[in-house]
Amino acid sequence: MGVRMKNKLYYILFAFYMIGVAFILYINGVFTGEVYSWTNLVINGVFLLIIGVLFVVSAFSFSRLTRCTEELQTVTEQMQDEYDKADGKNLWGSYQNRTNLFQRKELKEAYLKYLMRMQNGRTRRGYVASCDIEEFFNEDLLDKIGMTFFNSGISGTLTGLGILGTFLGLSMGLGSFNGDDIYTISDNVGPLLSGMKVAFHTSVYGIFFSLVFSFVYRKIMADAYGKLDEFLTVFRQCAMPPQVTEEENSSAMLVYQANMANSMKRMLELLQGITAEQTQGVERIVGQVVEHLEDSMGAGLKDLGDTIAAAGQSQTAYANACMELTKAAAKLMESGQKLQKSVAEEMDRQEAFARGLKNQKEEIRTACREMTDEVSNQLYTFEQMRSLYEK
Repeated sequence: MGVRMKNKLYYILFAFYMIGVAFILYINGVFTGEVYSWTNLVINGVFLLIIGVLFVVSAFSFSRLTRCTEELQTVTEQMQDEYDKADGKNLWGSYQNRTNLFQRKELKEAYLKYLMRMQNGRTRRGYVASCDIEEFFNEDLLDKIGMTFFNSGISGTLTGLGILGTFLGLSMGLGSFNGDDIYTISDNVGPLLSGMKVAFHTSVYGIFFSLVFSFVYRKIMADAYGKLDEFLTVFRQCAMPPQVTEEENSSAMLVYQANMANSMKRMLELLQGITAEQTQGVERIVGQVVEHLEDSMGAGLKDLGDTIAAAGQSQTAYANACMELTKAAAKLMESGQKLQKSVAEEMDRQEAFARGLKNQKEEIRTACREMTDEVSNQLYTFEQMRSLYEK
C-alpha cells in the first residue's frame, strides 16, 4: 500500500492546484460576490488555466510511467519467487520463450528486442554475444515513457509564468498611473495597487507550484529508477543466460581445427594407400593381360599395354594432386586461426571503446546535473534580489 501511494504522488498536484484556485477566487471576492477587479480575475484565471493544462499532461505521463514501473515490480517479484522455487537454478530456459512476459507495449517491445539479440548470439556451447539487458531496459526507456523531455521543463515554466505575471501586473499598474500633483496622484493609487496585486499573486503561486511539481517529479522518477535497478539486479541473478567466455570459445575453435586437421591427415593417408594398391593391381592385371594377348594375338597388343600403363601413371599424378590439395587446405585452416585471433583483438578494442562511451555518458550526465543546479541557484538568487528590491 505504501508503494502504491508513492506511485500516485502526482495526485498531490491537483490537491494543491484546487487550493490555489480557491485562494485566488477568495482574494478576488468571488465567494462574497464583490469582485474588486475583473481584470485581475481574468489574468489570474488565464494563468491558472495554463498551469492546469500543464499538470494534466504531466499527470498523464506520470500515470503511464507508474503503470510500467508497477509491472516491472510485479515481474521482479514473480522472477524471484520462481528462482526460489527452482532452488537457485537459472531461469533462462523458460524466460527465453516468454514473449508475453510484459503486457505494457513499451516493456514488451524492449524485451522482444532483447530476445532477438540473444538469439543472434547463440551457439551450441552457449551465448557468445555480450548483450546485457540494461541495453534495452534502462533510464532512457523510463525517461521516454515518463516524457522527461516535457516534465523536466515544467518547474522552470511555472517560475517563468510567475515572473511574467509580475512584470505584467507592474506594467498594468504603472500604465494607469499618471498625474502631476498630489491630488491626481492619490486618485491613481488604486489602479497601481491593483496591478501590484496581479504581480504579487502570480509570483506567489507560480513559484509555489514550481516547488511542489519539482518535489513530486523527483520523487516519482527516483521511485521509477529504483524499481528499474531492482529488476535489473534480479534478472541478472536469476535469468541471465550463461555466456561462453572468450577463452572457452577460443579453446573450442582450436579443438575443432585440430580435429579437422586430423581428419584431413587420415584422408590423405587413406588416399595414398588406396592409390598405391590400385596402381599395383592395375600393373599386375596389365602384365597378365599382355602376356595372354601376346601369346594369342602377337606383339601388336603391346601398345595397348603401354596405354593402360600410362593410365596408371595418370592415376598416380591424380593422387599427388590430392596431396597438394590437402596441404592447401591445411594452410587455409592456419589462415583461419590467424583471422580468428585478429577478430578477438578487434572485439577487445570494441569493448574498450564501449567502456569509454559509457564513461563519457556518465560525465555528460554529471555535467547536466551541475548545469541544472547552477540554473536553480541563479533563479533562487534572482528571487532573493527581487524580494529585496520590493522591500
